[in-house]
Amino acid sequence: MPRTVITGGAGFIGSHLCDHFLAAGHEVLCIDNLLTGSRDNVAHLEGRPGFRFVLHDVTQFIEVEGPVDNVLHFASPASPADFERLPIQILKVGAHGTHNALGLAKAKRARFLLASTSEVYGDPEVNPQPETYLGRVNPIGIRGVYDEAKRFAEAITMAYRRVHKLETRIVRIFNTFGERMQLDDGRALPNFATQALRGEPLTIYGDGSQTRSFGYVADLVDGLDRLLHSDVWEPVNIGNPEEVTLLEVAREVLELTGSKSELVYRPLPPGDPKVRRPDITRARDLLGWAPRVSRRAGFERTIADFRRRLEAIG
Repeated sequence: MPRTVITGGAGFIGSHLCDHFLAAGHEVLCIDNLLTGSRDNVAHLEGRPGFRFVLHDVTQFIEVEGPVDNVLHFASPASPADFERLPIQILKVGAHGTHNALGLAKAKRARFLLASTSEVYGDPEVNPQPETYLGRVNPIGIRGVYDEAKRFAEAITMAYRRVHKLETRIVRIFNTFGERMQLDDGRALPNFATQALRGEPLTIYGDGSQTRSFGYVADLVDGLDRLLHSDVWEPVNIGNPEEVTLLEVAREVLELTGSKSELVYRPLPPGDPKVRRPDITRARDLLGWAPRVSRRAGFERTIADFRRRLEAIG
């Protein structure tokens, strides 16, 4: 039975990875300090054979008894709301957390997969963004704490590969959505869905013409599994290349929720990227991967999950 450690395993994406690898026959060790993750995300797994949750901050030394085959490093606050709320924690988990996760992989001779992000491209001058694009990042801007934390994480991962001959993988994750996202996540879809379901006005920043691409979490997990089990060590974009404006997304959410909420416009936050769209040629060619779930189908599932949780809150 392969043994897989997932840092940030009680987070949105991390919990779906716990589901996937446990179902695939792995023993799964989920490590999370619950700063932005939730024990509720993995409550359905607790007590199942092969699953174990460990409350731990990965910016501190990570000690795991016994063999480990894979280390998937997904620990980090990732919401734009966190960039102002938790800037030092983001930098620490990008630096110390990645260092400690790599140290665990080195000690166990395990394969290491780093969750990087499309944010390493900053506010891009190239669209779509290929992995060869080096980005345009403002290191002293509000978003810089996340952008630079992930860029450092990529750099130290490659250093461990070159110096210690560690087997490493780097995924650059583009906008991903799905069940278990935080209701107050701060990103476009959770904001729109929560506001629409509560009958509140939907907040559009700027004029809504900025674009994003939305990938469903099940497609991301499929791409991550393919990458982990491949021999591809260079960064790989995983995301949906279908580009859509945020104004279009707001209108889709209104349609799917049946909400009569109005749209209100607010100033664009500093450093907010104007475009975001992955070039997935490398994923198609090297992993045989492409998204399969349409944006609309994924939105329907996610909104149903949001509706259920909001009703439970009352």
